[in-house]
Amino acid sequence: MDMTLIYTVIGFSLAGYSVIANDSIQTLGTFIASKKKWFKWYTLAGSASSVMIIALAWGWYSYDGDISYGRLTRIPYQEIQWYHAVAPAILLLLTRIGIPVSTTFLVLSAFASTVVLEKMLMKSVVGYGLAAMVAYIAWIAVSKFINEKFDEVDEKWVGFWRNSVWISSGWLWWVWLSHDVANIAVYLPRQLDLTLLLIVMGYFTALLFYIFYIQGGPIQKVVLEKTGTRYARSATIINVIYAGVLFYFKELNDLPMSTTWVFVGLLCGRELAIASMNKEYKLGYVFPLIGKDFLKMVFGLTVSVGIVLAIHYIIIPNSWF
Repeated sequence: MDMTLIYTVIGFSLAGYSVIANDSIQTLGTFIASKKKWFKWYTLAGSASSVMIIALAWGWYSYDGDISYGRLTRIPYQEIQWYHAVAPAILLLLTRIGIPVSTTFLVLSAFASTVVLEKMLMKSVVGYGLAAMVAYIAWIAVSKFINEKFDEVDEKWVGFWRNSVWISSGWLWWVWLSHDVANIAVYLPRQLDLTLLLIVMGYFTALLFYIFYIQGGPIQKVVLEKTGTRYARSATIINVIYAGVLFYFKELNDLPMSTTWVFVGLLCGRELAIASMNKEYKLGYVFPLIGKDFLKMVFGLTVSVGIVLAIHYIIIPNSWF
């Protein structure tokens, strides 16, 4: 059997599992946390899978067979080699120990030039800062009306917030897929035929059901340790702001970016705002919490840079551009 095909299958399979298991918790984590008390895991998985299938089909139809929504325009298709499969293997390892690293950097670094990687980094840094700033301002305003440390909702609004989680999670999940499917589709031809599209959909659906079955896995702790994320009201607000920031960057240009950095930036700004407005919520608790997430991101970035430098300077010298 052709080794390129073997590497492609291995790389795609590992990337699919790693991206869905690691990054999907950014979008589905609050959904799982706020809904698992009320619905069976397979009901939630079925809902997420339905949105995913529609999103993939729409991208495939709208972008001439490209399920990445055009995010790989600056990263042309390459024959998959052994070192391309190393990146998702490392990501899989980090995922298993609960480190929220950027799959965009870790996976695409094996394919992107140093110039593209630099632009991806700059866009992601801006995304982190913008998400933190928007979240801080938004939750300063929110904190004037509600206390997210407690699930104090007027009875007449309970139904509204519970239904809002479904809608906001669906929108966020769609917008996130338009960004991060590129981290898996990079192993595939840029135009998929219908058979390959159905195979991809089937594999992703199986992965989603597994992730919901294990309730998010170790990486879900990043969501659960933040204030109020189990509450429907808080989950809805997080979803709307996160989706809005991602949608802005989606429309800005076709350059891939780290949604992980945007997500952690949002949680950082949110925690700082809650601490600023709540005297009982100590800043001494907040900084170790957000600092830990930031260090994990930097660690993942360091690994990614190491991969791209090894490929361009050691494995295939003179390939950088």
